Amino acid sequence: MRHLLKDCIDHIGAGILIVLLTPILVFLSLIVLIDDGWPIIYRRRVLGKNGEFDAFKFRSMRRDADAILTRNEALRSEFERNFKLRKDPRLTRTGTLLRKFSLDELPQLFNVVRGQMSLVGPRMISLPEIEKYGPHRELLLSVKPGLTGYWQVRGRQEVSYSERVSMDVYYIENWSLGMDIDILLRTPVKIFKREGAY
Repeated sequence: MRHLLKDCIDHIGAGILIVLLTPILVFLSLIVLIDDGWPIIYRRRVLGKNGEFDAFKFRSMRRDADAILTRNEALRSEFERNFKLRKDPRLTRTGTLLRKFSLDELPQLFNVVRGQMSLVGPRMISLPEIEKYGPHRELLLSVKPGLTGYWQVRGRQEVSYSERVSMDVYYIENWSLGMDIDILLRTPVKIFKREGAY
């Protein structure tokens, strides 16, 4: 029953947010287009409860981002450790701003409506990252990834990858609707403070 209620909150909440945020979504789409052209949306291939799917994001990186990473061994090494770069030379001017306020994630509201993601859940990860979860990989894939989550309101990129894994495991094993509501209320504060965002 609790999980059914969570699904209802996800679909209704994401639908309402899409309607309310439509002017902002259109404005951000235009900014991305003017700054660096097409495509506006980047599709990140990630793992979910029902297999792989494309998570939607506003494109924040240059179109030759993969080539830049391939050519630079130091950057590639850092990325393979944390699947994130603290000072990412691949970001566009608009992308830097979008990342600071997590605005690049807004299109994932459509993933929530499609039933691929939840408003609150563990971190969204790609296939190469699953190995870092070791014995917890099946636990992680038993639930939908979240637009926001426990780790986002408790450190974001400032914590190590192993800490991120521990946070995801803690969230899944201790999940409650009350925890989700608390995370949803904390998320805007974290975003505006830009804590751990890059």
